[in-house]
Amino acid sequence: MPTLAVATLHQALRKSFATLESNQKVWKSVLAECSPLMVSLGNLAEQSRALSNVQISNTPLRGFPDLEERLRFKLLEATDIVLGKLNEKMSSLQSARDAISNQVASILHLYEQNAHSLDLLAVTERSTTTPSVADMLEWLQDAERHYRQQYPFLSSVLDVYVIYWYFFPLNSCVQIPEEENSASNTESR
Repeated sequence: MPTLAVATLHQALRKSFATLESNQKVWKSVLAECSPLMVSLGNLAEQSRALSNVQISNTPLRGFPDLEERLRFKLLEATDIVLGKLNEKMSSLQSARDAISNQVASILHLYEQNAHSLDLLAVTERSTTTPSVADMLEWLQDAERHYRQQYPFLSSVLDVYVIYWYFFPLNSCVQIPEEENSASNTESR
């Protein structure tokens, strides 16, 4: 009976690797779609910083009432749109990660169900055309671990962008008058 269990595992492993391959393609395409969005977010942050650094009252644009507030509102609105799109992409990445994790969990469950009928030789035996069951299980676990680690990393990169590019420019609108700024510098010495 071990050959039937090994054959069943090999068939399930082939299906798992096909699922892994299709989810890897999804992962790569979603990451490629995120790149221009991150550039857009950076451009919006740069525009926001430039708006914070200009004194509109000292330019020919001073005749437009509430121009700075309206421009800031437009920038924040555009930033919200880009962040919304990035959150959609993160949801797609999370779905791909979850599909890979579920596939690995199911193949490991199948292995555990058949473990009693498998001997060590059957699990570690490989040929020139087929890797061993143990090798393939290890590869699947490595791939699952990779995506499980990549998702929080990418999520934290997005969080840093949100904090730095989204909230920081809002705080830069509040400018400390030069007198207070120089007084705080002398106190800190």
